[in-house]
Amino acid sequence: MARARSFPRSVSLTAAVAATTLALAAGLLGAAPAQAATGTITGLAGKCLDVAGANSADGTPVQLYDCNGTGAQQWTVGTDGTIRALGKCLDVTGNSTANGATAQLWTCSGGANQQWTVTAARDIVNPQAGKCLDVTGSSSANGTRAQIWSCTGAANQKWTAPAAGGPSPSVPMAVAPYLYNGWGSPPSPTTITNATGVKWFTLAFVLSNGYCNPQWDGSRALTGGVDQQTITTVRANGGDVIPSFGGWSGNKLESSCGSAGELAAAYQRVISAFGLKAIDIDIEAAAYDSPTVQQRTVDALKTVKAGNPGLKVYVTIGTGQNGPDTSLINRAASSGLTVDGWTIMPFNFGGAGQNMGTLTVRAAEGLKNALRTAYGYSDDQAYRSMGISSMNGITDQNETVTVADFRTVLAYAQQHHLARLTFWSANRDRPCTGGPADSCSGVAQSAWDYTRVFAGYTG
Repeated sequence: MARARSFPRSVSLTAAVAATTLALAAGLLGAAPAQAATGTITGLAGKCLDVAGANSADGTPVQLYDCNGTGAQQWTVGTDGTIRALGKCLDVTGNSTANGATAQLWTCSGGANQQWTVTAARDIVNPQAGKCLDVTGSSSANGTRAQIWSCTGAANQKWTAPAAGGPSPSVPMAVAPYLYNGWGSPPSPTTITNATGVKWFTLAFVLSNGYCNPQWDGSRALTGGVDQQTITTVRANGGDVIPSFGGWSGNKLESSCGSAGELAAAYQRVISAFGLKAIDIDIEAAAYDSPTVQQRTVDALKTVKAGNPGLKVYVTIGTGQNGPDTSLINRAASSGLTVDGWTIMPFNFGGAGQNMGTLTVRAAEGLKNALRTAYGYSDDQAYRSMGISSMNGITDQNETVTVADFRTVLAYAQQHHLARLTFWSANRDRPCTGGPADSCSGVAQSAWDYTRVFAGYTG
């Protein structure tokens, strides 16, 4: 399926002692879940999330306060979605989902108003409301109440919290939006990382310069140019890149190279040039339709995987509403090739007015069934071997993939522990201002809204 890619995402001492005593008694008031992590949650101006007066009574306000090391500021982030202090849970007053609903301490009940997700972007999100824990009025004064509010990415919604135990992402590069340097004004990866916490990017596209020589877009030198500068910047920010080979347009290495050996050598040139941890093979258009190209790609990837232990290999393909054409998957399975993430692009189904979140889940279930059949996987094995590569905003065929659709996809990915969650593209994850083609989403949004959603993925 084509992507829209143009070539020419003060507690007193007495209170402190009382708080410490209460904290020690937390097991009697509601034991925290196993594998939890405990410590301070710091926010605006470096101050701490605090239980007012170290009072464990239901309804006690939760506020911002100078960090003082007391039990009133020791929060346990649990694997069950709760955040606890003094033996009770961080709670949204009145089970409200409205902007301005205040945060309080309350007996743990298992309710949705006591569920929280700490994202890589340092947001603390209540999934029921789809809103962020927020310091009222952006005030850093002691006693400023915590509330929920629509997520804005502002400093009064950024928190540093203890990391809960339990499952970690299957691979650290699981969320890696596509970033493309080929036209217009590509966004700075530093800007995106600072705003969202996402540090990995899928860098598009490595193509053929006419035969079997890999270059960026088939025309920019592999090393020494803007693409290498991007890689250096991303790595300086603590992340890394996944070069994507192929895409919809241009000369594909998979078609241009004359043999599997030549294609493997072309892949290896890029892997070696940048010391890569992962690659993405985005096989579309005529390349996908050719059995010869499919087999060449499968055989080349077997060579690459054998020669680069630990390298993650993702394969990205188009899909219909009920799942992808299975010819490449079946060919890979019969040839003994396993990949780290079979990834579908669930868009360009045709026509506006469809619920793209629902259609994405339907297509993903089709992919799961295909992997079960081809590889003999269980449902869990299949889910953990697949990914979703969506498109943010208006697609080529005038479908609208909304931020809400991304939340649907995120929930599905979290439920099933998918290997990969990405989208085309970071370039598009900003409001339209009359820039070049494919440089914005085409929908009303704030910059990086789509990236922020996927930043919540924990694997």
